[in-house]
Amino acid sequence: MTVYAAASLSEAFEDLATEYEAANPDVDVKLNFAGSARLAAQISAGARADVFASANSATMNRVAAEGRTAAPPVLFVRNRLALVVPIDNPGNVTELADLSDGSLVLAMCAPEVPCGALARAVLNDAGVDADADTEETSVRAVLTKVTLGEADAGLVYATDVAAGGNEVASVPLGPQIRFNDYPVAAVSERAVAADFVDFLLGPDGQDILRSHGFQSP
Repeated sequence: MTVYAAASLSEAFEDLATEYEAANPDVDVKLNFAGSARLAAQISAGARADVFASANSATMNRVAAEGRTAAPPVLFVRNRLALVVPIDNPGNVTELADLSDGSLVLAMCAPEVPCGALARAVLNDAGVDADADTEETSVRAVLTKVTLGEADAGLVYATDVAAGGNEVASVPLGPQIRFNDYPVAAVSERAVAADFVDFLLGPDGQDILRSHGFQSP
């Protein structure tokens, strides 16, 4: 079974795949992680996938509108936007408004990537005029820029901050807290695809997702 999943789901879905394979020894779960927009483009182009988990509904809805899903998408988790800096915070970023400082190097996902769309919505809501110095195809690429010290700050998800461990720190967003809801859908008609979606929605799957910092939708 091939599962396409947004990059922010990487660690969680690796654990989910291990758990699912343990309960279903005859199933080998192959995981493909990338930005949701890239995964959607691959599915639209006919790439073989059994399940697609997107980091926002807009991307999933485009795939569903093309008739590429075998069942209606369902929401299975949500994730909160976060402002992340290198652990030593060389840019002295203490709040969202600091991102308007043109001397800072800011990393964001590209606008078509769910995290990029959410980041720009948050900046707009806060009235912060900040342009990305680097636009990445996935949220994990943004996190990498920050952990390597190639960016003074990045807008990612709360789960990515956790994945960054002691190499990064989170800066409070204040009242500008927004979430992305994550939908999942079976892409193929195979019974195992629908069963994996049910597993994600069930108590065992939800426990694993919560252990990685995701919230129930």
